[in-house]
Amino acid sequence: MKKSLVRFLAVAFAFAALSLPALAQNAAQNAGEGQGMRHGMPSVDERLQHLTKMLNLSSDQQAKVKTILEEQRDQMTALKGDTSMSQQDRRAKFQSIHQDAHQKIEGVLNDEQKTKFEQMQTHHKMGAGEAGASNKQQ
Repeated sequence: MKKSLVRFLAVAFAFAALSLPALAQNAAQNAGEGQGMRHGMPSVDERLQHLTKMLNLSSDQQAKVKTILEEQRDQMTALKGDTSMSQQDRRAKFQSIHQDAHQKIEGVLNDEQKTKFEQMQTHHKMGAGEAGASNKQQ
């Protein structure tokens, strides 16, 4: 049961991370309308709440992670509005911003939290169903 819940939450986090370009677009369109996003897109606060629950973040860690997530959101929003880049270059930049935020978040975590965070990222990158098959190949 616990394993199923962890898998479900990892998939939910993966979906949230994959939806960042749409999140950035909504944020640009809805500037000043509050944190909530349409179509179930998680806000910075919702993402922070999820990470807090999954990783048992302290209040100090929560403040630092929130700042990182806000910076990531702002960078994504600015990039979404930049029409001078090709779609491929913009996608690469989105990935770079995501990886940078990932590394910054890891810098805030203790060793146990880093392990859990990496597991969440593995499920995100590979999909919950493919993660087991990939681990067997290694």
